[in-house]
Amino acid sequence: MDMLTLTSPGDPTSPAAARTSPTASPTPTTPGPATPPAGQRPPRSGRAHRLWRGADSDPAWARPALLLLLLATGVLYTWNLTSSGYANSFYTAAVQAGSESWKAFFFGSSDAANSITVDKPPASLWVMALSVRLLGLSSFAILFPQVLMGVATVGVVYTTVKRHFGAAAGLIAGVALALTPVAALMFMFNNPDALLTLLMALGAWATMKAIEQASPKWMMIVGVFIGLGFLTKTLQVLLVVPFFGLAYLIAAPTTLRKRIVHSLLAVGTIVLSAGWWVAIVELMPASARPYIGGSQTNSFLELTFGYNGLGRLNGDETGSVGGGGPTAGGQWGEAGLLRMFSSSVGDQVSWLIPSALILLLAGLWLRGRRPRTDLRRAAYLVWGGWLVVTMLVFSLMAGIFHEYYTVALAPAIAALVGMGAVEAWERRDSSVATIALAAAIAAAATWGFILLSHTTAYGDWLRVSVLAVGMAAALLVLALRWMHPRAVPLVLAGALLAGLAGPAAYTVSTTAQAHTGSIVTAGPAASGGPGGAPLGGPGGGMGGGMGGLLDASTPSTAVVAALSQDADQFTWAAAAVGSQTAAGLQLGTGLPVMAIGGFNGSDPSPTLGQFQQLVDDGQIHYFAAGGRGFGNQNGGSSASSEISSWVQQNFTAVTIDGSTFYDLTQPLSNAS
Repeated sequence: MDMLTLTSPGDPTSPAAARTSPTASPTPTTPGPATPPAGQRPPRSGRAHRLWRGADSDPAWARPALLLLLLATGVLYTWNLTSSGYANSFYTAAVQAGSESWKAFFFGSSDAANSITVDKPPASLWVMALSVRLLGLSSFAILFPQVLMGVATVGVVYTTVKRHFGAAAGLIAGVALALTPVAALMFMFNNPDALLTLLMALGAWATMKAIEQASPKWMMIVGVFIGLGFLTKTLQVLLVVPFFGLAYLIAAPTTLRKRIVHSLLAVGTIVLSAGWWVAIVELMPASARPYIGGSQTNSFLELTFGYNGLGRLNGDETGSVGGGGPTAGGQWGEAGLLRMFSSSVGDQVSWLIPSALILLLAGLWLRGRRPRTDLRRAAYLVWGGWLVVTMLVFSLMAGIFHEYYTVALAPAIAALVGMGAVEAWERRDSSVATIALAAAIAAAATWGFILLSHTTAYGDWLRVSVLAVGMAAALLVLALRWMHPRAVPLVLAGALLAGLAGPAAYTVSTTAQAHTGSIVTAGPAASGGPGGAPLGGPGGGMGGGMGGLLDASTPSTAVVAALSQDADQFTWAAAAVGSQTAAGLQLGTGLPVMAIGGFNGSDPSPTLGQFQQLVDDGQIHYFAAGGRGFGNQNGGSSASSEISSWVQQNFTAVTIDGSTFYDLTQPLSNAS
């Protein structure tokens, strides 16, 4: 690749501009063969050729580089994948239930007997449950779909950026995304964030297609992706919607009336593609479905707009294990504009955020006087709006916040770096572009040095090298006009190396470790523990008995044998307070285990009266002591505490291999 003559298809100064511009006039052609210009490969047809070589207008290296990137991403994320076992047992138990019961599959129930759902909608569980139905329950069957989502997300970001900025920009964006530590973490883990991130990236891709073609069909496709994102993690997906819509309203090459109508069609499609499931859940009698986990009124709408909605913003989350409230982050870290750069969040995702913001501002400035329909400026609005809005919400939210949420920023950061770097390089005759490119390189090197200083895992050589090489590359970019052309590729390679070395090291460290439990972080063990609690956050010490709030424990062979005995005579082999405790028992035995109170033990499911009736009906065999929940934490229900007290006062305790259970078929003689 000749970096000195780099052009991109979406740039009006590019020879290929007419190919992608929606307002370009067609060029008359004459039939018959034509001799391609010198240095350009002759056009060829055939599916195999296009798979390997890509479009005829692409550089010869583009498609092989993409395929190599996708293969390397898949290998990196798959390597050591199953060391995490069942990863987050909370979701794995629901996947296991969904692989055995279609009703549990549809609702996202924690157990196959459908006592309660997880505290999220079920779309991500559907993917994993289908994998388990196909391959059987295993760590690989649970986690490999997430790897495929990661590879797909890299491919989508590459394709979207390449279309208007060229193959080099797409490749930079794809590599930056693949090497983001929190992306590696979540695309090897079974939380809903992997599918959510893929769907948001697909939404950006479809938005750019819609803008280019002024297409209502493509705007409706955007709505489908957003709707599916809602069924993955409710309101979080809506953070990308404002600037997707704004970019279309500004840049689509059609009348304002049509742009508004097309946008309304997209909104309607969002409602339909998400609302069908919500309507079924809300309209179905409560007695015919599981309890909605995370809610206090057995309502998915309450869960959506309360615990998982406004409560995340203002900290008022009824039934949560804590939060900071409106003024402080509490257990979840201090809220504020610099939260994404704090010690417990920064090394997850922020490596290239300063550079992305610099290049975003430069790109908008450089495209400022272009026509309204300029596709590159529209791309800056789509990806830049995604980054800024999501980052601000994550920074200021006072409720539950986990570091791994920031994977939602990774595609936008990567896209802006790829787009902005190539834009600045193409416009390097402009002082604004040259200074912006140099500043972005220097910012990546400086911030990388600071983040690497937070850990001793790599010694001093890496952080010093990143700073030295990056600052040298930034200074040399300012002196390009006096530089020999053969030295320029070395400068650019140094800039890329300095920007990506730090996150690459953290990513490799992430893939080398096992990650389990409810709260996981990326990076080397020294930055927070392998798969463990983030700095300053809650740790595994909160667990007890057969499991804890943040992770499940594996039951012994003796416990499994006891719970399995005569299990076919009961609806639930056991019940336990808190979903993680129940999940450990359920995954160990393969039998339904009731999660009393849901994840936190603070949901009114079941009530004491309902539980007593189930026991009287002989539907539950054992009650596990030591399950951790927080009862009426932050205004939640105290039903789990009432049930625990009633069981201890009325049933015989048995010790099985050091763990205490209560046999609900053996009441005490003085039981009331």
